[in-house]
Amino acid sequence: MHIRTSREGLRADCGSCFGLCCVALPFIASADFARDKASGDPCRNLDTDFRCGIHARLRDSGYRGCTVYDCFGAGQQVSRETFGGRDWRAAPETAREMFDAFPVVRHLRELLWYLADALEREAARPLHKRLRKVYAETAELTRLGPAELALVDVGERRETANALLLRTSELVRAPVRGRKKDRRGADLMGARLRGADLRGVSLRGACLIAADLSGADLRETDLIGADLRDADLSGADLRGGLFLTQMQVNAARGDTATGLPPALDRPPHWS
Repeated sequence: MHIRTSREGLRADCGSCFGLCCVALPFIASADFARDKASGDPCRNLDTDFRCGIHARLRDSGYRGCTVYDCFGAGQQVSRETFGGRDWRAAPETAREMFDAFPVVRHLRELLWYLADALEREAARPLHKRLRKVYAETAELTRLGPAELALVDVGERRETANALLLRTSELVRAPVRGRKKDRRGADLMGARLRGADLRGVSLRGACLIAADLSGADLRETDLIGADLRDADLSGADLRGGLFLTQMQVNAARGDTATGLPPALDRPPHWS
């Protein structure tokens, strides 16, 4: 059986969602959000058609966090498939189950993003059979009903996938010439890495908040879980960067010279 593993199907389609991230998720007044909101409470900016009333001016209105968030397409799957197109306003009895299902499916679809990335890597071909199996199992979980989704052990799924993703990282980075440092989990907050050769380095889970990565070479760099909030990626080359997500890119600063993998979009707020 052929399993479709394209990352194109893991992109958010807000027009097909019932505004789930604007309702199900809580947020706290901060630099990212203008005010507090509890889980299950609709954002005051959510219109009756489930669209954002201030979408064009979110950042200027104090909702920078909304421009960073990405659900990997969980919103439309829960809205249209899990609940068959019944929305929480018209069918309020579904609301709690829908809001609980959304983060579970979101976590699973994030895993699918990483697994699909690994399957695109020629260097990881020896792992492709196992990667496809885990991908198929994870995709099947996203199609469960609300009650079954509540029982899914996302942590266990992550552990299973992570063993393969770690090995994928090693295989992809191995051919890169020179010493490949392991900076996994490193505290590089505000680090001056302008023009640095980080090709093939592991930055898994590294804290790179506000780091200067302008002009840096990040090709074949493992970036899974790296915190890139406010990191300067101007002119940096992230083509071929491992396990990079739209959410990480959205949280960083870049420009027209920043090189991105084909699966990712250049954020509108980049200069």
